[in-house]
Amino acid sequence: MLGSYRNRLRGTDSHGGAAPLRRPGAASASSLHAAVSVAPRNGQAMHPLCREQENARLYAYERGVKAAFDAIVPTLKRVSALQHEEDFEGRAQIIAREALGFELPAEILADAWVDQLDMRRLFAWCVFETYRRYCDQFFTDDPLGVADDAEFQAFLQACGFHTLDVSPCADGRLAHVIRYVLRLPHRGVRRKSYAGAMFDIEDSIQKWVETELLRFREGKPNTADEPTRYLKTVVYHFSSVDPHHEGCAAHGSDTRRAAEAGLEKLLDFQRAVQNSFCCGASIDLLLIGLDTDTDAIRVHIPDGQGVLDLDRYVDALDLYRDTQRSTASDALRMIGERVRQVSPDVAAGTAQLIERLLENNLSQIDYVCSYHGEHYADVGHAERFIGAGIGFEEVQLRNLTYFAYMDTVEEAAADLDVGIKIFSGLNVAHGLPIPVVVRYDYHGQVPGARERAIAHCNRVADALQRRYAELFNDGLLHTLLVARDCNAGGLIEVLGCSVRHQQVQGAH
Repeated sequence: MLGSYRNRLRGTDSHGGAAPLRRPGAASASSLHAAVSVAPRNGQAMHPLCREQENARLYAYERGVKAAFDAIVPTLKRVSALQHEEDFEGRAQIIAREALGFELPAEILADAWVDQLDMRRLFAWCVFETYRRYCDQFFTDDPLGVADDAEFQAFLQACGFHTLDVSPCADGRLAHVIRYVLRLPHRGVRRKSYAGAMFDIEDSIQKWVETELLRFREGKPNTADEPTRYLKTVVYHFSSVDPHHEGCAAHGSDTRRAAEAGLEKLLDFQRAVQNSFCCGASIDLLLIGLDTDTDAIRVHIPDGQGVLDLDRYVDALDLYRDTQRSTASDALRMIGERVRQVSPDVAAGTAQLIERLLENNLSQIDYVCSYHGEHYADVGHAERFIGAGIGFEEVQLRNLTYFAYMDTVEEAAADLDVGIKIFSGLNVAHGLPIPVVVRYDYHGQVPGARERAIAHCNRVADALQRRYAELFNDGLLHTLLVARDCNAGGLIEVLGCSVRHQQVQGAH
């Protein structure tokens, strides 16, 4: 089973041949990544452990999605230049259909002759419509589904864990940490992002209780008598290109402070579970640092008792350089040796999981080198919208979304304020509005769940308008309200949009 999982992650089948991958560009013309080149930018040799086919496929998807968002401004510039021309509305729609794949709201175009074309509303609408199409493609085509969840779960349990719960920073430069940086199946890992990776302990306790209850009552993902543990992981971040300005804003771009805060949060969670339930509660901890410029990780290796130390870690970029000219088998051996050199008494299962994460990350380092050069060009923020609420499983791309997970605006005020500050520089400074997608996923089999999700969306949208009233009144903040029945596995449902002053139905 473990060998099969490793083969699938490397883009090969169980017999060592190339696994079938959908050819980039083979999707329909309406696909967001239909015509994106996947040729690497440079001709450097790949690392022996690099999964080149997977890299090409992931790059095609990333560039296709981002190209769709990045086409909005150039397209609207063309539309704006025509607003006083004859047959403006018809010509504008032709441009939009060809460049963006959808039409613009007719009522906004029809009002352009009275006054200036409302470019802020048009921009927000285009972001929201592109997001909707992106979500539809994700849930319909499953473009990132390469590894089987059941095989990953078997591997995780073989390592001694039944759940991997990851809390990265809400910074959009970490949004791809599961599927790209760590190369794990996104459905097999719990991910919930917070500013500075300062996760909500009560929320994590609730998830731990839910997990253990499922194990006890239903034997999912394994039975409660299996000696596996719940692995809580924090991913903090730093910048190698501009360490004093482009690190984690929540920690003043201080890498040490970010790591210390993440470790302290992990220990608080562990103590909270043990104090609330029993001293033998099965909580293990892992701390990972991410260089957002190169996507290289540093994994802090626990000792034999599971204790983490900020100065005891393995840097994947060092491993990459040291093994770049090795054979694949020698590179794998060196990864294992490096982990045990740093922490000789680390538990065997923990070491096995960490080795896999490091091995996976080597492909991502190659990904950045091949398609972006020594590091990403956008070392700072370049997010396209803020995601507020609960859900966003589909967002697995770097610098696409700033997350603010919440039940209420009040409880996530700090996270939201950071996001608004980021977008004040990205958008408002250039006269563009801040697009906020308010999203609540729900379980459709629970009576009244959809109605409560709608009420959540309404409440958060109203609170956003009150908290950032000046931005909203100036047309510099717009909201899209969506929900999704995660049990049904369907598409998102658009509930309302401030651009069109739509009324959300079913909230009362």
